[in-house]
Order: sequence, then structure tokens, then C-alpha cells
Amino acid sequence: MFPYHDENQTQRPAVVTMTIIIVCVVAWIVVQGAGATVPLARSICNLGLIPGELTGLLAPGSRFPLDEGLVCIADPGPQPWNVISSMFLHGGWMHLLGNMWFLWLFGNNIEDSMTRVRFVAFYLLSGIAAALLQVFVEPNSAIPMVGASGAISGVMGAYLVLYPRVRVFTFVPLGFIMTSVALPAWVMLLYWMLLQVLGGFTRIGGEGGGVAFWAHVGGFLAGVVLVKLFARPDRVRAHESRHWRPEHVGWQ
Repeated sequence: MFPYHDENQTQRPAVVTMTIIIVCVVAWIVVQGAGATVPLARSICNLGLIPGELTGLLAPGSRFPLDEGLVCIADPGPQPWNVISSMFLHGGWMHLLGNMWFLWLFGNNIEDSMTRVRFVAFYLLSGIAAALLQVFVEPNSAIPMVGASGAISGVMGAYLVLYPRVRVFTFVPLGFIMTSVALPAWVMLLYWMLLQVLGGFTRIGGEGGGVAFWAHVGGFLAGVVLVKLFARPDRVRAHESRHWRPEHVGWQ
């Protein structure tokens, strides 16, 4: 299931959302070498968040392989700044493009519901909450965490609260064919959240790969809670034209 459009008009340009996207793209190109092996590995190791390093439960000098012949070595002492820096880095082109697409699709409306300063604070707090839940679940982990998906999950949680009935057009696989269907936002977002929870329990079982599912869960829950503190009621425009209307159900 991949969303590509929503029926939710904004009242002003999404300046902060676009700035975050630009910062992530610039970081990917300049800091991470656009995915070149050595700068990518260096950035993930030096600027990513290593849970065991933050908690102090990982012995200094512990090694985690990043690529053939490349390892990440845990530094002594926590690196709290990496909680923030990790939110603007990514592990690959698809990781970057997928995150930036979801940020643009849902972030413009959440930014529109707040002042721009509030949206910056909301975004960062969601990302921090996401990282901390992942650290809480895996306090000894030596796997570096990078990606904006925790903060973006917060944006998606906020969208669920503010615009649950807005129609979101989504690509859905039917056998070998991809078709488009209009879903109310709450269906798509709760389905996505369920996948993250299931993925998180799978990861605990040792089969979850490198995806920080619990960070997604933490960010989403933070967004659900924080949006009520940060959104301005006068800026939330839930027009009837954006709402889910049963008579419009149909395959596109």
C-alpha cells in the first residue's frame, strides 16, 4: 500500500516541510556522499544513533559491521547530539525518497495546522520520542539508527487525529496489478501502524532486519499526543470536501 495523493488543501506554502526535505537531500549528497560506500558508512557510524552507546550499556570499542571491510566502533560515553543528527541521515536512495515523499504528502497539512515554529518543535520532539522508544526496547543494541521516519511517523499520527476522514489515494497490489483506491486516512494510517507494531515484535524475535519499527511506533504515538498541544484550532480546516464520503467509494 503506497499513498500518492490526498484531498487536503493547504492554506499557505509548506516552507518548513520543504526546508526539512532540502536539508535531508543536502545531507545525503554532501555528508553521505550520495550513497558512496565509505562516506555513507562513516556518516552512519559517526552521526547515527547507537542505542547501546546512548545508554552506556555497550562496551566502548564494540564493533558492528557496516559493509565489506568496514565496521562501526562504539565510542566511550553517550553521544546525545546524535539523536538529532540521525534524523537527517538515511541508509540508501530508496530510504531517502520514501521518507521524503511521506513527509511531503502528510507534512504540508500538519505544518499548516500550526505556526511554523511550533511545527519545527513538533517535528523534532516526535523524532526524539521515536528514537527514545527504540533505545528503550533495544538498550544494548550496537546497530546505528538513521532516518527521518520516526519524526515523519509523528506527522502521520498527527494527521490521523486532525484529518481522519480525508480521502487518501493509495496504490494497492491486486495480484500482479497495481490499482488505485481512495481510502479514508484513518484506514491507511492505522493499517500502516499495525504493520509497524507487528514488525517491532518480529524484530524482537531476531528477524526484523535493520528497520527500527519501534521508532516508527514511538513517533506515531508522540504525534497523536503532541498535535493537540501544538495545533491551532483556527488553522485546522476540515472542510466537508476533504471528508470521506461513502458514495465516493470506488476503484480508480
